[in-house]
Amino acid sequence: MMSGHAEPAAETAAADAAMEVARTAARRAGVELRMLSEPAELAMVVDVVDEVWQAPPGHSLIPVEELRALAHAGNYVAAAVDESRLLGVAVGFFAAPVGTALHSHMAGVVGSARGRGVGYALKLHQRAWALERGLSEITWTFDPLVRRNAYVNLAKLGARPREYVVDFYGEIDDGLNAGQGSDRVVVAWDITTSAGVQASAEPRAETDASMPTATWSDVVPALTESESGNPEIAPGAAWSRARTVLVQTPSDIEGLRRIDPATAWSWRVAVRDILGELLAEGAAVTGFTRSGSYVVERNVS
Repeated sequence: MMSGHAEPAAETAAADAAMEVARTAARRAGVELRMLSEPAELAMVVDVVDEVWQAPPGHSLIPVEELRALAHAGNYVAAAVDESRLLGVAVGFFAAPVGTALHSHMAGVVGSARGRGVGYALKLHQRAWALERGLSEITWTFDPLVRRNAYVNLAKLGARPREYVVDFYGEIDDGLNAGQGSDRVVVAWDITTSAGVQASAEPRAETDASMPTATWSDVVPALTESESGNPEIAPGAAWSRARTVLVQTPSDIEGLRRIDPATAWSWRVAVRDILGELLAEGAAVTGFTRSGSYVVERNVS
């Protein structure tokens, strides 16, 4: 009879390999990845969170006490550190199904460190940490209008949207979301599959033509960005029965919210109406193009 030790050994090897991938990504980003638990460290996490999400003065988005409780209970509280400065943070907690999933509640990088791969390294570290604990999935939410986040989540990490939720958090009074709703896409990342390992070790192809089952002749744009930056919805007859649909995102939604909140809101409504409805009817987001569009595939009669 087999002893049964092979599977745990394989899991340990997979977790070790994943941690090495994370460390490599961290070195490329010029940071060190650390787990945090002490109040003084966690106070710096709060500062980063408030900076990234532009919290109103005196209204931190997550208190030190809550972070301390999460860390002490064995949950995930980590930071990307450059010397003594925190450039990025990530906070997650165990989720249902019990023993299989981690929910990543917050992950953010300060503006001066964006574009270095800091957030990518943090996600890979989170994956390795979860594998070490025998978990198989990480879930999180993100604003579907933020193009860079969608690209990292879907094209580089290989996570896949599970649902579109209107006003997931209700009204949020911070510098990023105030007056713009809090629609979120819930994504799930299977961290045990060979595809997940490949996505973590080597970022996926970044050309727009790289789509799982479709060719460009099959693709119909449902939502595009006009030259003036407005959302343009194609007539329903053009894409309502198409197997593969493109749903574009604005090139800079955060800048648009500052200078033209009305147009930013029109993007919220357009993406909600198109992407939200497609996911609700059972379509699947299978990729995200370099030029900023969701690739959505569905079965059609």
